[in-house]
Amino acid sequence: MKAIRVKTVGGPDVLTLEDVPDPKPGPGEAVVKLEAAGLNYIDVYYRTGLYKTQLPFTLGLEGGGVVTEVGPNVTEVKVGDRVAYTGVPGAYAQSAAVPAARLVKLPDGLDGKTGAAAMLQGMTAHYLSHTTYPLKSGDWCLVHAAAGGVGLLLCQMAKMRGARVIGTVSTDAKAKLAREAGADEIILYTKQDFEAEVKRITGGAGVRVVYDSVGKTTFDKSLGCLALRGMVALFGQSSGPVTSFDPAVLNQKGSLFLTRPSLFHYTATREELLQRAGDVLGWIKAGKLKLRIDLTLPLAQAAEAHRQLEGRQTTGKVLLIP
Repeated sequence: MKAIRVKTVGGPDVLTLEDVPDPKPGPGEAVVKLEAAGLNYIDVYYRTGLYKTQLPFTLGLEGGGVVTEVGPNVTEVKVGDRVAYTGVPGAYAQSAAVPAARLVKLPDGLDGKTGAAAMLQGMTAHYLSHTTYPLKSGDWCLVHAAAGGVGLLLCQMAKMRGARVIGTVSTDAKAKLAREAGADEIILYTKQDFEAEVKRITGGAGVRVVYDSVGKTTFDKSLGCLALRGMVALFGQSSGPVTSFDPAVLNQKGSLFLTRPSLFHYTATREELLQRAGDVLGWIKAGKLKLRIDLTLPLAQAAEAHRQLEGRQTTGKVLLIP
């Protein structure tokens, strides 16, 4: 079968389409014929070597498709089930062997493309808004990259919980998308100082939580946007990692909280995985949560997909189609 392999870390050009052996399921595993693989910024971190893994490897942490074979001791799924998953390496491929305990059956009417678009970014938005800082009615929150894949879903979920949303975006076109997703206020960070604008919008009070996937270029000002005892949930680093940080700053700025969460830790048990995925997929099926699939490219064009993602040319979700 075909897969995108990484033999040396670096730019998008290190992504090569190769023939690899067809996967065979081990005990507790199922083989999924992939209808789509989801592109996520964490893929860039692995490709560039910011996140370490053993070389060579097949990229991709999110997929959706149909179970074609199961190994011994599998009770969670059966051949023919349409499923989706995240958190298991190797999704940039035509098929993948996946621990069955990480597979989620898709509701009737949802295909593998929808599953691949929803799992990582949808459950990330879910844990951020429901668990990391559980938004309450009337809370002000700041969502960076509000027109991105997580951002659009996070705006919608924040509104479900009755929160008031400020979104940062780079262009007027992205501002329109964020407003359609429920953002009450938009800050064009390319033209405005987002910290000053947040203070103006909130009457100087600040927000209860900043959901920050950008990292290096936003971190200091994100702390400055918070209300007393507010929280920065730093869940990504698209502009680069935050390096040195003095925890005393949290005290000086108002007994603030800082967390660097990971979806893996918020879906650590199968029970929690099914609960989060069930909410997200159920809302999509019911029409309460809108997925924006911005771009689909053939698997062979993975490098181009990465270029567009890193160039901030995408909004919503990007899918690779085997």
